[in-house]
Amino acid sequence: MADKKHLYLVDGSAYIFRAYHRLPPLTNPEGTPVGAVYGYTTMLWKLADDLDKADGPTHLAVVLDKSSKSFRNEIYSEYKANRPPPPEDLVPQFPLIRDATRAFSLPMIEEPDVEADDMIASYARAAQAEGWDVTIVSSDKDLMQLVGERNGGKIDMLDTMKDARIYIDEVKEKFGVEPELVGDVLALMGDSVDNVPGIYGVGPKTASKLIAENGNLTAALDAAPDMKKSKLKERLLEGREDAELSRVLVELKSDCPLPIAIEDMAIQTIPPEPLAEFLTFHGFNSLLKRLEAGTGSPVRANNLNPAKADTNGEDAAPEGSVQPLPEWPDIDRSTYKTVQSKEELQEWIARAQVLRLVAVDTETNSLDAIAAELVGVSMALGPNDACYIPLGHGGSDMFAEKPQQVPFDEAIALLKPLLEDDAILKVGQNIKYDINVLAQHGIAMAPVDDTMIMSFDLDAGRSQDGIGGGHGMDELAERHLGHTTMKFKDVCGTGKKAIPFGEVPLDKATEYAAEDADVTWRLHAHLARRMPGEGATRIYQRADRPLIPVVAKMEREGIKVDRAELSRLSETFAEKIGELEKAIHEDADEEFTIGSPKQLGDILFDKLGYKGGKKGKSGQYSTDQSVLERLSGEGHAIVDKVLEYRQLSKLKSTYTDALQEAINPKTGRVHTSYSLVGAQTGRLSSTDPNLQNIPIRTEIGRQIRKAFVPEAGNTLLAADYSQIELRLAAHMADVPELKEAFENGEDIHSRTAKEMYGEVDRDTRAAAKTINFAILYGISRWGLAGRLGIEPDEAQEKIDTYFQRFPGIQSYIHQTLESVREKGYSETLFGRKTWFPRINSKNQMERQGSERAAINAPIQGTSADIIKRAMARMLPALEEEGLTDVRMLLQVHDELVFELPEDDVAAASPVIERVMAEAAQPAVTLDVPLGIEIGTGPSWDDAH
Repeated sequence: MADKKHLYLVDGSAYIFRAYHRLPPLTNPEGTPVGAVYGYTTMLWKLADDLDKADGPTHLAVVLDKSSKSFRNEIYSEYKANRPPPPEDLVPQFPLIRDATRAFSLPMIEEPDVEADDMIASYARAAQAEGWDVTIVSSDKDLMQLVGERNGGKIDMLDTMKDARIYIDEVKEKFGVEPELVGDVLALMGDSVDNVPGIYGVGPKTASKLIAENGNLTAALDAAPDMKKSKLKERLLEGREDAELSRVLVELKSDCPLPIAIEDMAIQTIPPEPLAEFLTFHGFNSLLKRLEAGTGSPVRANNLNPAKADTNGEDAAPEGSVQPLPEWPDIDRSTYKTVQSKEELQEWIARAQVLRLVAVDTETNSLDAIAAELVGVSMALGPNDACYIPLGHGGSDMFAEKPQQVPFDEAIALLKPLLEDDAILKVGQNIKYDINVLAQHGIAMAPVDDTMIMSFDLDAGRSQDGIGGGHGMDELAERHLGHTTMKFKDVCGTGKKAIPFGEVPLDKATEYAAEDADVTWRLHAHLARRMPGEGATRIYQRADRPLIPVVAKMEREGIKVDRAELSRLSETFAEKIGELEKAIHEDADEEFTIGSPKQLGDILFDKLGYKGGKKGKSGQYSTDQSVLERLSGEGHAIVDKVLEYRQLSKLKSTYTDALQEAINPKTGRVHTSYSLVGAQTGRLSSTDPNLQNIPIRTEIGRQIRKAFVPEAGNTLLAADYSQIELRLAAHMADVPELKEAFENGEDIHSRTAKEMYGEVDRDTRAAAKTINFAILYGISRWGLAGRLGIEPDEAQEKIDTYFQRFPGIQSYIHQTLESVREKGYSETLFGRKTWFPRINSKNQMERQGSERAAINAPIQGTSADIIKRAMARMLPALEEEGLTDVRMLLQVHDELVFELPEDDVAAASPVIERVMAEAAQPAVTLDVPLGIEIGTGPSWDDAH
């Protein structure tokens, strides 16, 4: 037992909800939901492992909420009244989570009429009073009031999700005040989650400033009468009682009776039998296997914490859906080697050639792969069998001392045969970046696998963190390996004190870089075993993996932009923005900041008196696009000008200004970065700069596209799939009327207008076009009403009529939703899965959002798969025809943009059209033809 006693208090209630939202639905052998139980169990397991590697506790307890009511409800009946009831599938898991805690033989605290936070506060203060140190395992802001030192005892917090300690400096950074004043800040700002009223309109920054300037809540409220006239003064005066009530509500009760003596929380031997029984009952087989093997289990002779594990942490995917991890040793950075001689490098290369698989990662001085300078390369050949090869380390000063390194050119010459060897698989995490970095040095790395894309093809949408989230290496290491990786800031620092990676000492650089390769090797081994059994191999091999080198080459190609034309447009936009600003101020009869939502809302709804203004939780009116478009439809001229002002300002900053800055000085071209995991349905996304959101149907958008030009003697060619999603809907929903129309080359929107309205004119065709696309996106009656400018009842009639005319669409929607509700995912014609873990949510907003996305995902995803297949086949097909000077530059939704010599247009056009039209074959045979529209011209706009 350590001399200084150290109590860890685990906020178990926070663990429960984190576990629930982190994992997809899961049931035990009896059919009871246990997703949160499994997550909670693995989180306790990981906590034990992490504490063993750090300064472990001498005493520990888990604190849970006993009930949803507490003494605060007697003080304020509306306390936590806004909280929705827990999800239906979580309710039966609460007692099982208590069983999990007992299975670990851990002290468990839960008392009626008080919250878990109050029990934590009471135990923390009691231990501190005895001179103990206390760590609260939570990130709850209310508990930050306790942080600090008294009687020689220190209270801090541990946020296990961020692997971060929270002490006085962190609290001050978050709230701007000392921990003991956090309650005063909370009282002013309130808490919408707990329904603590606070003072309306006072946010965190204002609350922090008031408390910091006045010293405490009472002083801040007392100072209000002497403040100059303002909205803040009025709110402080009017809201004093609410603030004082809120201060009582946020105050932690630290004198609760302690049901278990602190000394009785001492960490003792954990009997394995209860834990084994619990794991067996719920089917947590991989945890049970580790427990029985005695490796990485939380059972030790004298301690809670696991012994140094021979296996890595449990992956967070549900039991039964993934392969268990092999018996790998824990990640040990001390085993990594720094390769500083030619002989050492040759040894590593020779071993890689024997093993036929190597994980590779590059270290550079920039996130921009086209502009980055190579600093080093790391490789891994197995668990903890990794090295770092420094190539550009040493100070930036020419006189700075540089460490011993393999000469750059010699290292590149040695690595090139390995990285280009067709018989050796190179594995990377976002390996497209590494391909492009190495290409600058004449290395064409192939063949490759990418763990980021493998994860995406297995688990797209599965993460509760958002669309496409959860595929970065740090997240994958945490989820699948139970390992927290070193962060870039840990070795390079942040802010003004940050240093380039090339100046990091080699020992630290090796730990960081080689770990990346080690983790990537392990992730690849794990994910590759999952893919066949979970049906991800097909989409990975047929659509995504072949695209990696293709997209990398497109990024290197870039596209030329006319800097002078962009500059001219920026000046034109600036002049127009200035004119609009002046006109808007004249209409408002005062000057104000148009870009400020608050000031704009006050002008529109308070001063001008427009109807329908709604204030959010922040107390300011909403002035988002939908609000302004509604007001514009009501004929308010000032709103039309605001909309134009916003559009011009955005286009100027996002494109005409930013594109000039994005021109690479070496190539004179703009190089966007494509993500293969950026959109849940599988579509490519474009960033730095984003070239996919330039308006195509507006005059301003066309002006911007005119600035995209070819080199002298070349032309641009744009090839666009015509109405591909409607064509796919006709096939997938088996709609005879639509299939016939496409087969006969009819205008599909005119055909729909005829079916819907009985006649075709400009208005009915436009409405039919809106309806065609809206239905495929699962639009509601209110959404369609807004788009067509009609009443919701009339919009519902349109939807009903559409389904009557095209019953196959309604059947497709019904069958798709039923399938997704049952399986948890949708599937494209090529087998791409998109998960929807909230499709059965009791929360209406979550459920309906998932339903809308699920309706469209198979169609949009199939469209994405088809254009990816076309892209992968395109350059080989062109080369076969001797068209080696044709370069594929951009992919924008359903469009491909090429640059080619003017003399090659006639020969290249039919090849491009054929490859795109036949892209689905032979894997899928469609009932409708894929229409391709091709145009050429001296600019991107002219090619349309």
